[in-house]
Amino acid sequence: MLSKRWVFPAVYTAAAAIILTLVWVYQDAGQKPLNPDTAAVVSKEAGSSAGTAGNASGDPAAVEVVASAESLVWPVSNPAEVEVVKPYYDENGTEENHVEAMVQYNDTFVPNVGIDIARADNKVFDVKAALSGQVTRVEKDATIFGTIIEITHPGNLKTVYQSLGETQVKQGDEVKQGDTLATAGRSELEKNLGNHVHFEVYEDGKVVNPSDLLPER
Repeated sequence: MLSKRWVFPAVYTAAAAIILTLVWVYQDAGQKPLNPDTAAVVSKEAGSSAGTAGNASGDPAAVEVVASAESLVWPVSNPAEVEVVKPYYDENGTEENHVEAMVQYNDTFVPNVGIDIARADNKVFDVKAALSGQVTRVEKDATIFGTIIEITHPGNLKTVYQSLGETQVKQGDEVKQGDTLATAGRSELEKNLGNHVHFEVYEDGKVVNPSDLLPER
């Protein structure tokens, strides 16, 4: 058969046909879509990757929330139950303010550098932290001013609570806004006010009027 002229061309033609058929089959197989199960897995993994890119933990509940700065609140549980029995002495205030905000001790008159808060029925009440911070001073033997608690806050702020009774914090404690610091008490300096808390606010070391910073009751 090899002596026949048509044998070699026929062999070459058959081989070429086989090669073309294999190429076509390979290309057709490469263009077939993934089966449904595989496609679902890929889609799920892609979605998971996209979600992780937006949230490192992949858990919406774990998204970090940046807390806004706190605003000063009344240093009591219920502001509606108390009243300001002695206001802050405002240098630019009215004559009435200057009279009401003077503190008399023996034969001496001094301006009030805070506000004094009490209940109308003179009952004892809890004194709360007006802002979160660290307790940087506790004095329990201050006879004239009563027990004193000082708290330092971020932003060069400091709050001072005087005329306190039983305390519940000590120096170095970290407190949150609204935590109970002590009970209202009495002081020799303002003994005519009965059970009350004397509340001062300092900004950059300078005393400011707490009433200008506290929310309306």
